[in-house]
Amino acid sequence: QVHVVESGGGLVQPGGSLRLSCAASGLIFSFDTMAWYRQAPGKEREVVAGINSVGYTSYANSVKGRFTISRDNAKNTVYLQMNSLKPEDTAVYYCKCRKDSTDYWGQGTQVNVSS
Repeated sequence: QVHVVESGGGLVQPGGSLRLSCAASGLIFSFDTMAWYRQAPGKEREVVAGINSVGYTSYANSVKGRFTISRDNAKNTVYLQMNSLKPEDTAVYYCKCRKDSTDYWGQGTQVNVSS
């Protein structure tokens, strides 16, 4: 049984930083791709950033230059460093890990950006 757990969310002021972590357990393989999504109230879930097994990264235009995704394959962990946070970054952030054609989702972690 694979478990994916996000952590690191919280309340931060505009311009501040947070680092999200997503750790997967219960597996003996490394994921092909790992990604962060977010869902704000009343909006659809959207992809924020992704990283493949060799470290190639991609970002949504709204977070380019502010967010950085990275992964530690030995720990089956993916991180999202979020800098210069804006109120519009407020959302529940989810981690998705993919192996072959199977997606594994975490339960999400809340990020609130407010003064």
